[in-house]
Amino acid sequence: MSGDVIVTITLNAALHVSYAVGSLSQDGVNPVSRPAYLAGGRGVAAARVLHAFGHDVLAAGLVGGAAGELIRADLAKSGVPTAFTQIRGESRRVHTFGGPDGRTLRFGEPGPYITTEELGRFAADYRKLLAGAAAVVLSGSLPDGLPLDMYGTLVTYAAEAGVPVVLDAGGQELLHAAAHRPDLVVADARRVGGDFDLGAALIRLGAGAAVVVGEHLVHVITADGDWTACIEAPGADATSLTARGALTAGLVPGQLLGWFWPDRLKHALALAAAGGAAELEGSDEVDLAAYEQLLEAVAVKASA
Repeated sequence: MSGDVIVTITLNAALHVSYAVGSLSQDGVNPVSRPAYLAGGRGVAAARVLHAFGHDVLAAGLVGGAAGELIRADLAKSGVPTAFTQIRGESRRVHTFGGPDGRTLRFGEPGPYITTEELGRFAADYRKLLAGAAAVVLSGSLPDGLPLDMYGTLVTYAAEAGVPVVLDAGGQELLHAAAHRPDLVVADARRVGGDFDLGAALIRLGAGAAVVVGEHLVHVITADGDWTACIEAPGADATSLTARGALTAGLVPGQLLGWFWPDRLKHALALAAAGGAAELEGSDEVDLAAYEQLLEAVAVKASA
């Protein structure tokens, strides 16, 4: 692995299993199509988007069982290299049923339990990957068995190896990790009640910069200033702010190359909106033509 590879870590990867449903009846068995399988999880989504934009990327983390094999196979089909650590438990599956009336129902399984032995093997694999990484992206929820400070430990390992970290997490694991000084954190303010200033709190804890996703806009706090950004195009903002994998992927190049923050936000929001609808459906498609058009629709303002 060369030193310009972006490593994405997904500790709770998912296999998206999608069915098309015919006519519905409460009597008997409702027929469905053969399943379609797609690898998922925010880190996996970030790897797909980075790969689609021509970046050298390596998707790693934890997978297990038949679902884990299908996750590897789907990423290989998409051309995304993988280096997952094998676990004994079955990776979680997200089942999607698309009905004839246009409605979609999704059902998610719990993640696997990670043993101490599996955690040790992953930690060793992760430190080897850092030796050739240009950056590491840590994304998503933690499966059972992992400590709340798991991301904090991974941030520390990366710092020791001189590798910048982009962290996309939530809950207590985010607050623990921020104290270990990740270069950039991506957080969802919609999961925090009241007037709690999440971005400022993350900076006080130790994050180098904080990108906070709100209901209709993104707010970034950095040492160089604060900005807010939104997409001024019908329907685009809601999609982009939900597709966190694509949004996080869009922030990585600017973090590595030191782009001016307004340019980073334009790239990230346009990329997220261009690939957002596909990500929500578990696809790996990025509409590059739409991305070019949406760049002009991203409005960025410096905070007063």
